[in-house]
Amino acid sequence: MKLQVAIDLLSTADALSLLHKVAEYVDIIELGTPLIKQQGLTVVTDVKAAYPEKLVFADMKTMDAGELEADLAFKAGADIMTVLASAADSTIAGAVKAGKAHGKQVVADMIGVADKAKRLKELKDLGVSWVELHAGLDEQAQAGYTIETLLEAGRDSHVPFSVAGGINADRIGAVEAAGATIAVAGAAIYGSKDPAEAAKTLRSKIQQLG
Repeated sequence: MKLQVAIDLLSTADALSLLHKVAEYVDIIELGTPLIKQQGLTVVTDVKAAYPEKLVFADMKTMDAGELEADLAFKAGADIMTVLASAADSTIAGAVKAGKAHGKQVVADMIGVADKAKRLKELKDLGVSWVELHAGLDEQAQAGYTIETLLEAGRDSHVPFSVAGGINADRIGAVEAAGATIAVAGAAIYGSKDPAEAAKTLRSKIQQLG
């Protein structure tokens, strides 16, 4: 299982400062939607230039103009971009078309999708590279949230999937056991007093499980 760091900071300088501490422990660098909205796609270009050996994930959360927005992300240097699973099939197909043209990957973010089983089958046919089973920050803050809802959907999905939504050292074992190919950790790393140690611990947990 790969480790993806989700960076929801708001400046390129802060993102690069964090990566200086944690990049050696992660496989995929995700530039969060708030960061891209604040800094523009130049943050993608800057991070890819600084870490050309890493996969750079532009969390675009595209809802319309799929081919255009995917093309913009890939031209900026992204290796991976996200389209919302709740978008129209034509939007997702457009993003996938751009991904194929660039030789890059398109991920469908399942945030906010109620009938996960139904949409997962449809996404497989649309040709996305994988799906991200994602509970956003607002959902995680709701009483009764549990990551088990995401893991259950993954176990039954029959498609490659990543998991994002409150992953930490205590939960990462369950994520791997559910069959995820990627674990996405955000606040558990960038919100830690020692981000390097937090990322190192997550990497060690994955290696122990493997």
